[in-house]
Amino acid sequence: MALETRPLSAKVRTGAGKGFARRTRAAGLVPAVVYGPHLDKPLNIAVDAKETKAAIQTPRRMNTVLGLSVEGRQITVLLKEFQLDPVTKELLHVDFIDVRENEQVKVKIPLILTGKAEGVTNGGILSQVRREVEVWALPAAIPEKIEVDVTPLKIGGSLHINEVKLPQGVTVKSSVNFTIAVVTAPEVEKVAEPVAAAAAPGAAPAGGDAKAGDAKAGDAKAGDGKAAPAAAAKAPAKK
Repeated sequence: MALETRPLSAKVRTGAGKGFARRTRAAGLVPAVVYGPHLDKPLNIAVDAKETKAAIQTPRRMNTVLGLSVEGRQITVLLKEFQLDPVTKELLHVDFIDVRENEQVKVKIPLILTGKAEGVTNGGILSQVRREVEVWALPAAIPEKIEVDVTPLKIGGSLHINEVKLPQGVTVKSSVNFTIAVVTAPEVEKVAEPVAAAAAPGAAPAGGDAKAGDAKAGDAKAGDGKAAPAAAAKAPAKK
């Protein structure tokens, strides 16, 4: 597979500091640095902001291989990191990494789930745990994305990185067989427990008869007390 690169021109910069960076940006350029094991030391350069953004406007985005032309010197690079102004979203700084056509590089690739999981058809919920994976590949073999078919996943099932078929020339160097996607059972709504049926109208509560009986007994006693004085009042007085 032949290596295709997107051209990007750059200038060597000798200045440093915030003042120099401001002047560089005012001229439409962005301070940048090229790192890599094949360089004696990091190379300080300045690149055109618009050209840099246009160069990575490909499906591979940051994984686009660039052919950096630095004052007659050709360097193959990948965009490693960049800084944006939080308000204007303009490029503030760019880091490139030097790569070689015959040496693998470590890059992050988006994971795209395809198909409809069997568990979802049966009411389950599909969750994507990982949205990108770190892989090793030759610059020419860096994939745009890695598609993962989740059709066989049932409720309670999960898909791990070791089960993913990777593109040719791409490897994952990880000691952990991490999870990519799972299908969980749907949440079951809890039904409130039925409230105990209310007592039927007119039914006496437990122990009510005994209390009623006590009350009647009390009435009888009260009646006895009232009857005695009345009888006494009718008895003839002794002379």
